[in-house]
Parts: sequence; structure tokens; C-alpha cells
Amino acid sequence: MTSPSGGGNLRILTFTTLYPNTERPQYSVFVENRLRQLVASGEVSARVLAPVPYFPFRSRRFGTYASFARTPLHEARFGLEIDHPRYLAIPKVGMSMAPYLLYDCARRALGRLQKEGRRFDLIDAHYLYPDGVAAVMLGRTAGLPVTVTARGTDVNLLPDFFLPRRLIRQAARRADGVIAVSSALAERLARLGVDRSRITVLRNGIDPTVFRPRTPYRRAGQPPPRPLVVSVGNLVPLKGHDLAISALAEIPGLTLWIVGTGPERGRLELLARDLTVADRVSFLGSVPHKRMPEVYSAADLLLLASEREGWPNVLLEAMACGTRVVTTRVSDVAEIVNSPIAGICLSERRADCLARAIRRLLAAPVPCAQTRAHALNFTWDATTAGQIALFREILNRRHSDGC
Repeated sequence: MTSPSGGGNLRILTFTTLYPNTERPQYSVFVENRLRQLVASGEVSARVLAPVPYFPFRSRRFGTYASFARTPLHEARFGLEIDHPRYLAIPKVGMSMAPYLLYDCARRALGRLQKEGRRFDLIDAHYLYPDGVAAVMLGRTAGLPVTVTARGTDVNLLPDFFLPRRLIRQAARRADGVIAVSSALAERLARLGVDRSRITVLRNGIDPTVFRPRTPYRRAGQPPPRPLVVSVGNLVPLKGHDLAISALAEIPGLTLWIVGTGPERGRLELLARDLTVADRVSFLGSVPHKRMPEVYSAADLLLLASEREGWPNVLLEAMACGTRVVTTRVSDVAEIVNSPIAGICLSERRADCLARAIRRLLAAPVPCAQTRAHALNFTWDATTAGQIALFREILNRRHSDGC
């Protein structure tokens, strides 16, 4: 095989706890999507090491924890081989111990792969803490270069804690390459003390063959109501579904679909009843990723009221299906939601502001084809090319340094 630094096939080990599996097929699907596009280039082959926490009981009465036990040790998705070794996730001390426990698990798993004859040129890790910290330690042990992608909470929230902040800064400085999915995250890393020149911004993209206008999603066999807005994301406070419900209360006749699962569902249902809009709010639960184009195609607008995001791919996905968006000014979204063709990007995160933006867009519709054309400026092509260029530059540098 030609040396990767000379233009041959790159052999990468994708390392992350954020990866879908048979038990949680929707979990962090954006990582899988980026990797699929990368491998489809024909310049990269990959093996995925996606550890899951150890849990001894498989019964569904244990909820999410039991899904860890049911996750297979090895599986294949879309032609990619994935290993799910177990690591200890210890309550209460988990935040401080997680990188080291994850590293120990990964070290043993990588050792098994190498004994089987697997060889890798580079470790490509996702999420800085604990995954990126463990990956940098793993790279040093294995003698492999490491890239780490910052994705959101790992930079926006975890550095507020002393130990994660110190380890994140250390890992980002020691990694051979640091990728951020938005300029906002890159600047945040720079403020943490990471040299800005070492950070490459590679945004998430969309596959326009998957996200395109489709036959609209139906509930109980019924066509979607009109007008309809959709809010997508885990049912947790930072996603702002409560603001979406509050905005709905200000617009008679509007219907809201909420896609996602999480601990806030009961509170959100109670809020809808208190605001007397429960008959206009539907909780769709978890919708398979491949059916999300049907949901976007059913909606007049997508509403994203998040408090913070890394790079919210739902915006691009909706627009690629011809659906405009109303969003708060998080991350770099103002760079893509920059005209009425795309939607409205709000400076203030308030229900009344969301309601006014919804009314404004519903009163001035644009052809779906124009919104889709706008989204097609943000496919995976540039991200894939940027990854390959970064990987080769790192390997060339190590080769010239004699490593």
C-alpha cells in the first residue's frame, strides 16, 4: 500500500462514545453521517471504536442503562465495522475519572484490533471530554497522531468545571489537529488557551440525496394540519421546547409537532395544558432519521429555540427539504440563516419574539425550491475535503519529522 502521506488510502480509527448503535439508532447520528461521507470519498477506510458504559442488566425496566447492556460488542452499519467495548462509568466521580476509564477501555480494544492485524495511520476522535482527552492518551501509547473534533457542550459548558477545563486545554494542545464544527466553538477554544492557528473549522453538512422534499409525514394516517411548525431535539431545557409551546399560545390556529425524547416531556405536556394549547401540540417521540425528511416536508416552518448549540444540523436538513426556519442566534447560524429565503435568526430568545417571527414568515411564503437551493451551499463536500487535507498534512508532517 502506498504511504498515506504520499496520497494512498488513509486508515483511520474513529474513536467516540457518540455513535449510533442497534439499541440507540438515532444517537449522535451526525458523527456517523460525517464518517460515511468521508469513507465515500474513496480516500479513507475506517474502523469505529465506540465504547459504551458497562451495565449488568438488560431488562427494559432499567431504561437507557439497560440499552448499554443490550448493545452488541461488534456490529456493522452502512458497511462500517463498529466495536462497542465496555468502560466503567462511575456515578458521582464520573466526570473526573471518565477520561482515564475510557482510555483504559480503548487501549485494550485497540490492542485486540492490532493483534488481529489491523493497522491505523491516525485516530480521529469526536467530543473533547472525555473522548478527546482519552484519545490523546491513546495516541501517545500507540504512537499514532490524533485529531479531535469539538462539537458543542464539550467547549460551551464542560470547561466551566476546573478539572475538565484543564484536561480539555491539555488535550487540545497535545492533539495533532483540532477541528471545530463552528467558528464560535473555535473562538471559545482560543479563549481557553488553544492556539487559534491550530484549529480547523469544518462544519457539519447535509446529504442532499437524503434530505429533499418528500411526501409529508402523516400521524394516524391524517395529512399534516396547516399551518404547522416543528421543533426537533432532545426533551431537555436547553432545547427551548417550552418557548415553542409558549409561542404557540400567541398564534391561534397554529399546530406544533415536537420530535424527540427526554426527561422534560411531562413538564412540557403540563405547560401545554396550562396554556390551553394541548390540543395543538403533538409529541412525536423518536422519529427514525431516514423519515425526518417527511417531517420537515410536512412543516411550514422549523423552530429551533436552543440556548446553545455546536452546529445545529436540523436547520440545514429542514432547509434542504424546502422548509424555512426560525432560530435563535446560536453558534454560526447567522451565517446561513441570512435571508427570508432561509428564515429568520433572532437576537433575543423569547417566546414573543418567536411568535412574531413565525407570523412574519407565514405571511410571506417563498417557493420551497429557493430554500432548498440555499441549503445546497452547505453539503458535506467541503468538510470531507478539509478532513482529508488535514489528515494528510498531519501525516506528512510526522513523516518529515521522522516519526
